[in-house]
Amino acid sequence: MKSTWSLCVALAVSLGIILVAGYPVGPSDEEYVLVNNKCQCVTVTSKFVPSQENPQEEVLERNIRIIVPLKARENISDPLSPLRTTFVYRLSELCKNCEPIEIDLGGAIHQAQQGNSCEEPQTCYTYDRNECYSSPVPLLHHGEVMQVPAALTPDSCFAQ
Repeated sequence: MKSTWSLCVALAVSLGIILVAGYPVGPSDEEYVLVNNKCQCVTVTSKFVPSQENPQEEVLERNIRIIVPLKARENISDPLSPLRTTFVYRLSELCKNCEPIEIDLGGAIHQAQQGNSCEEPQTCYTYDRNECYSSPVPLLHHGEVMQVPAALTPDSCFAQ
């Protein structure tokens, strides 16, 4: 197992791949969640399993679970937009880590982020329950029709 792990690390470093730290699926489970993207309905897990060629060695197995929302709209905030027919998943974009971290360089603390192209907005195929989505709706008030925003995800739009 140690040789397999060091081979994976050497391969990742030589290819310039960023290793993503994960968390266990369960308390006694050896499977780790690498990506849990609620916006695009994707979960990526990994675990070491015995090799089929050599049972004394372990290989890294990755499982990618994609839930495709059947009634997703092109614009999820507009219920009248056409149904989405194209779903694009790029593992490199799902695994990017845009959270800034502090690093010590020569005694000075600097902020850096591990991902690139973090300024680009992410395409969501369903509602991220942590974000507030709203859509304008017509409201008749004193004989006048006005457009007011209505919360599509009220739990995340209004504080408890």
